[in-house]
Amino acid sequence: MARRLISELPAQEKVDQVFLATHKQLRPNRNGQLYLQVDLADKSGTITGRLWNASDADFAAFEDGDYVRVDGHTQLYSGAMQIIIAAIERVDPGTVDEREFRVLTPLDVERLFVELRGLLAGLRPPLDALVAEILDDRPLMDRFAATPAGVKHHHAYAGGLLDHVVNLLRLADFAAPLYPDLDRDLLLVGVLVHDIGKTLELESEKGFSYTDSGQLLGHVLLGLEIVDAKIRGLETRTGRPFDAETAVRVKHMIASHHGAYEFNAPRLPMTLEAVALHHLDHLDAKMAGTIQLLRAEAALDGGWTQYQQSQGRKFFRGRAP
Repeated sequence: MARRLISELPAQEKVDQVFLATHKQLRPNRNGQLYLQVDLADKSGTITGRLWNASDADFAAFEDGDYVRVDGHTQLYSGAMQIIIAAIERVDPGTVDEREFRVLTPLDVERLFVELRGLLAGLRPPLDALVAEILDDRPLMDRFAATPAGVKHHHAYAGGLLDHVVNLLRLADFAAPLYPDLDRDLLLVGVLVHDIGKTLELESEKGFSYTDSGQLLGHVLLGLEIVDAKIRGLETRTGRPFDAETAVRVKHMIASHHGAYEFNAPRLPMTLEAVALHHLDHLDAKMAGTIQLLRAEAALDGGWTQYQQSQGRKFFRGRAP
């Protein structure tokens, strides 16, 4: 059977192919019987798999981050596609074509970093020194290149954070000249660092999940810590104080980019650059998430997606001619 992407799987279809397994759990149902739930992923998205009447041996047969062969069938349940698993087993990663599971290739990552550095070139002092301090930190940039921007909702793939930030830099670079009162250099630095705490909040070695510090502190507080450490390190290295107002303005963009207290923003946006960052970030996240949804339901009949409980609506995909 030829391999199909998750986005191409129709309902009520037999499945016998390899996926990347993440977030496995052994759960009891209403009757107390155990079932295995696991997220199955490829480069097009993620689908939930369930193995009924599972055992401890089934749970121990593979680990998060393993490639697994799944035998089962697809089923549409509560507006979402899932796979009912008949059998699941670990496969040798050496037999897998990783291009089927990676959205970004190493060449894509290199290209995005080149573009990122180009968009951040020529900033005024001391912003240029702060950016250099961040970009020259190789371990940090390695994590930046591997980290998703989210676990499920948008840019949920290795390199998703880099992809998201570069697209935001493009948007900010385009939007800034339209508003002469907006400080372009400050906005671009805010874009670079607004989600930098996700390099510590999210774990991407064995599927995407939250680290202990990510759950206890969250990426906003972790991002503030990273930027503060970079400013202190820059001051120590140069022997000169970093401009206090510039530091506060950069940190404020991190603290306020979620835009509202109900979305876990410690502060509301209170500068032009913070307002711009919040809305551009929201735009890119919502567009990426909706595109991901439309692609994930590409195999469904009709021009509409299933009803999305979290967004209170369906989306129109259009009808093929």
